[in-house]
Amino acid sequence: MFGKHVTRELSAYAHGETAPGESARVAAHIEACGRCRAEYEEIKLGIRLVETLPAASAPPALWDGIEARLAKSSTRADERRAPSGLSTFFGGRRAFAAAALACVALAAGAAWVYLRPARPAWGVARLEGAPVIERAPVVERGRLSVGDWLETDARSRARVEVANIGEVEVEPNTRVRLVETRLTEHRLELARGRLHARIWAPPRLFFVNTPSAVAADLGCAYTLEVDEAGAGLLRVTSGWVALEDENRESLVPAGAACTTRPGAGPGTPFFADAPEEMVAALSRFDFEDGGGEALAAVLATARDRDTLTLWHLIPRVGEADRLRVYERLAAAGPPPEGVTREAVLRLDRAALDRWKEELEVRWLTEDFPAVRKAWRKLWK
Repeated sequence: MFGKHVTRELSAYAHGETAPGESARVAAHIEACGRCRAEYEEIKLGIRLVETLPAASAPPALWDGIEARLAKSSTRADERRAPSGLSTFFGGRRAFAAAALACVALAAGAAWVYLRPARPAWGVARLEGAPVIERAPVVERGRLSVGDWLETDARSRARVEVANIGEVEVEPNTRVRLVETRLTEHRLELARGRLHARIWAPPRLFFVNTPSAVAADLGCAYTLEVDEAGAGLLRVTSGWVALEDENRESLVPAGAACTTRPGAGPGTPFFADAPEEMVAALSRFDFEDGGGEALAAVLATARDRDTLTLWHLIPRVGEADRLRVYERLAAAGPPPEGVTREAVLRLDRAALDRWKEELEVRWLTEDFPAVRKAWRKLWK
């Protein structure tokens, strides 16, 4: 399967020098091929180490010495004459030294130009209306530099190239800023509005900050919106997204959504077709201190398909309610062999992750009969 590895393309891919189509191919190969993934991680590690090296200026004495020698060489009239004998010898040495010093100066200047901090930027294409970057209109194309804000009004839309790993469409009435772009991290900030992201890169390279959580791409396509109060809604159309803050992480697969609120962080994820009563009860539980009443409503209205929501609830409820959630989840999707009730109730991380791995196939394929059939055939 991996007869044609991508080792020769890894360096260019790591430095953002491959075309989008080629980047997508390399990213897919890295995700599936352990050998190439290991080499890619080594390249990333080397770049990270280089990034940690402190930048140091040349000492002033070095430049003073170079300038003094060059000035001395250029002002001595006897060196500009055509002497003979020993004068020719020593004059030639002085001319050679001056030329060498000039080369050093040129090399130092070139090194400064090469090594000085660049201001990274992403390409922006106008789709409709008059989007602006730092109040300057984007006529057809523009550049979004680190720290710049891109804004659209009610009639404007724009497309942003996310380095060489994807693209983001910015909808009307949106304000978004480029926070960081480097090999190991590409990050936007969505202050308000809506964007659609399509990313073809290994997990956790692309992030979007919102007022209440961070959307961490795990190789996917999704829509993220933030209202004027800072509340957010994530909808995933392919792959996975992790919606997280310092205290909590919600894993959202394709076909699912998750809300987030300032001061509370990400809520409990749910499938897009979940019963309205369950979604409303989840909102009360996550953000309105709904307590036992809200939890009871979630458990009463959840379908067997809603194991995504039930699994996330286990560590989010108190000990008194954990058994109720466990029993409802076990009825909908029994735990695999080796995962005991006692381990789950004490929030054993390995047990919870093992159960999640068993449920993930259902989360990702229940809406796609052909894919589900292929999975079943593969794992027979």
